[in-house]
Amino acid sequence: MRLRSLLLCLLLPGTVLATNPPPTDPGPPPAACAGQTIQAGEYTRTVSVDGRTREYRLLVPNNYSGNAAVPLMLDFHALLTSSSYQLNNSGTREVANAEGFLVAYPQGIDNAWNIGPCCTESRQIDDVAFARAVVAQVSAEACVDSSRVYATGYSNGGGMAYKLACDAADMVAAIAPAAFDMVQGMGCAPSRPISVFSFRGRLDPIVPYNGGPSSPPTPYDLPSITFLGAEGSFQAWGGLNQCSTSTSSAGTGCQGFNSCEDGTETVLCTARFGTHSAWDAEDSWDFLKEHQLP
Repeated sequence: MRLRSLLLCLLLPGTVLATNPPPTDPGPPPAACAGQTIQAGEYTRTVSVDGRTREYRLLVPNNYSGNAAVPLMLDFHALLTSSSYQLNNSGTREVANAEGFLVAYPQGIDNAWNIGPCCTESRQIDDVAFARAVVAQVSAEACVDSSRVYATGYSNGGGMAYKLACDAADMVAAIAPAAFDMVQGMGCAPSRPISVFSFRGRLDPIVPYNGGPSSPPTPYDLPSITFLGAEGSFQAWGGLNQCSTSTSSAGTGCQGFNSCEDGTETVLCTARFGTHSAWDAEDSWDFLKEHQLP
């Protein structure tokens, strides 16, 4: 019966057989990205900031072609670790290669980030300027969607993500810090509401979940800092983002304000038995990718 039907299709006049369309040519890259010929791979880059040579690692995903603008994530390492450690352990490498976005892993001076009250030995280091320089240099090499630049990080690196939300909301579309909270004295005044996805462990012995004083575990004689706590930071960003006072579940272990200005989101996820815990890179990306600069 199937053979007879096939013969009828071949013999009846006007019958058109379905064929697979030829592959489409992706065409030239967008004009804004012309001449940017970086290939997929992992690179070490340097950039000069305030007379210092600063370093970062750059991941260009396996499926990068340069024919379309893609997001860029800044992934900041923890205190006393490194950009290479973050590249190899944060999980963003695997997600980026699967999802097709760029990741820059900045390297802090003395393996630390200056977020104001903490955590570098020198308060004169401008890590916000460094982050801006990294984004500018990567954008000169690769086809970056400037409306979809994100910041994430673990521990002190999470503090750096908060710092960028406070001081560079014109550049960063959303942040996903882990194992860190806002610190008294940060002086946060973002230029616009910005989406925040924070991950915390309730049993954290280094950054106390309920807030209060803590001494950074560094070889330097740094003063004690005072954290706002996970809930305190959540409420602080609710105010900065002009959110409603009501909250509701935003997934397992997560809560979010029901509405925030300009469609932004403010979410806190808590691991009940988590300690100084990292976050899930895939969950963070699922949140970040939904946001872009207005």
